[in-house]
Amino acid sequence: MICTAHGKSREHDFRIFKNSKVRLREDTECLGDKGYQGVQKLHGNSWIPKKKPRGGKLTFEDKKRNQELAKIRVLGKHVHRKLKVSKILSLTYRNPRKRFSLRFNLIAALYNYELHLPQTEFA
Repeated sequence: MICTAHGKSREHDFRIFKNSKVRLREDTECLGDKGYQGVQKLHGNSWIPKKKPRGGKLTFEDKKRNQELAKIRVLGKHVHRKLKVSKILSLTYRNPRKRFSLRFNLIAALYNYELHLPQTEFA
């Protein structure tokens, strides 16, 4: 996990992504929610859930695909929750904005380090 861009106030993360001009490598998969409509124009290897058509219903295949995508995306939600525990994402950031990116990346690095530590069992 790494932070590549951040906004100054409440701003949707897809808008921040578009404005940052950061582009993902073509072999990288981008998994988004329904708020990421149009991400396929920026990145061809993107997956977002299929929206129900107005006045219609989703097919069984579309529902199944949305469920599979949700199973993968929930792992990202767990990472987001872990970062919120550090309070940098859940509270108002009251320090100079100049250092926000550095502090966020340090917390993300700690998460990455913790992720790769060998798991030990205590009896």
